[in-house]
Amino acid sequence: MQSLLHSAPMQRALTWLLTQYVRLVMATQSWRVEGRENLVLLAQDQPIIAVFWHEALPAIAITLREARRAGMNRPGVALASRHRDGQMIGNIMINLGLELVSGSTSKGGPVGLRALAKALAAGKNVSLTPDGPRGPRRVAAPGVAQLAAITGARVLPCAAATSRAITLNSWDKMRLALPFGHGKLVVGKPITVPRSGWQESLPAIQAALNAALERAMP
Repeated sequence: MQSLLHSAPMQRALTWLLTQYVRLVMATQSWRVEGRENLVLLAQDQPIIAVFWHEALPAIAITLREARRAGMNRPGVALASRHRDGQMIGNIMINLGLELVSGSTSKGGPVGLRALAKALAAGKNVSLTPDGPRGPRRVAAPGVAQLAAITGARVLPCAAATSRAITLNSWDKMRLALPFGHGKLVVGKPITVPRSGWQESLPAIQAALNAALERAMP
């Protein structure tokens, strides 16, 4: 059974099913946006680093949809773990219209950071979960601030939550949204990270993400 679940055909089938489920949730939920003036930054001239806590990872999909409705037409890139589960999540992001970079921001994650810096230099927005792929929960790894400091891109804290959801028994306590309810997307004010002393920006990024998630929760 394990070998069947981990086989390439089964992984492709699961990826397709989960992609359709995400689309179903987005289509059947009534959504409202707080911070639309910040959301439109994703559609403006300078590329942005949009960040989400790992537990709110499904928020990437609704943020992408709302940003496109706000006029964003630039490509976006998501970072996914090389772990099998991370690759499945990454493939779902590809199905939803994002490009994928494999790697991690933990302890700097030099390979992933270089690829993301290259994407930003090419004018692409970047989506990150600073506490992924394995935590600790709601603690931002240094990579997000390093990336912002190196590239000059601002950090946009985002979160989304729905009125109907199941909390998974996982390290991040991810909420799996259910169809037919209402959801709220919160986009906080952008954070500028200085090139030197970037470490001092990590508490501000964490606080902004916590605030966005708290406001998004029903």
